Amino acid sequence: MSETTRWDGPPVETWSMGWTPDEAAEALEGVTAPWAVAGGWALDLWQGEKTREHEDIEITVPAPFFPEVQARLEARGLKLFSNVNGEVTALGPGEARGPEGFQTWVTDQDARAWVLDIFREPGDAETWIYRRTGELSAPRAWANGRTAAGIPFVAPQIVLLFKAKPMRDKDLADFARIVPMLPAEDRNWLAASISIIHPGHPWIERLAS
Repeated sequence: MSETTRWDGPPVETWSMGWTPDEAAEALEGVTAPWAVAGGWALDLWQGEKTREHEDIEITVPAPFFPEVQARLEARGLKLFSNVNGEVTALGPGEARGPEGFQTWVTDQDARAWVLDIFREPGDAETWIYRRTGELSAPRAWANGRTAAGIPFVAPQIVLLFKAKPMRDKDLADFARIVPMLPAEDRNWLAASISIIHPGHPWIERLAS
């Protein structure tokens, strides 16, 4: 979890981290929100196997659908915390998120566990929009995939677009593993999108090879 300037939550170092995708899907079963597993877990779901350890699990949901997800999680007795520019504050039951920020952390107080990280994004049920700049969009059906068991996940080319910014060791490893398996159309989209968002990025040349 990122550095914080204000912390209203429990001590992170003493709490376990993260549901599995199966647990997230069970918790959100039946909601109409077009949520999807993001980050490294999404790549593993697309590939069909767990390839490395994950510190936590992130999901995306279009902002208009966030209240439905919030209500479902609160009904399960979970506690939500808003993270806005490093200020982490508790949300009361049904309390609306402010206009700033995109991240919500979810805890299971009884299990002493951080279970879920929710990213609110622009767009709607039909359209995906790139959260960081709004410069890119695509049909939601193309931007999200689904496992044979029905767990939704963010498509790998979109996951890698987000990973192009931090370029941590795990991002570099994910890129090296996933790109050779991407269809040419998705590789071309990723290269073109990185060229727009991160001109001169080293991945652009690698995607063309």
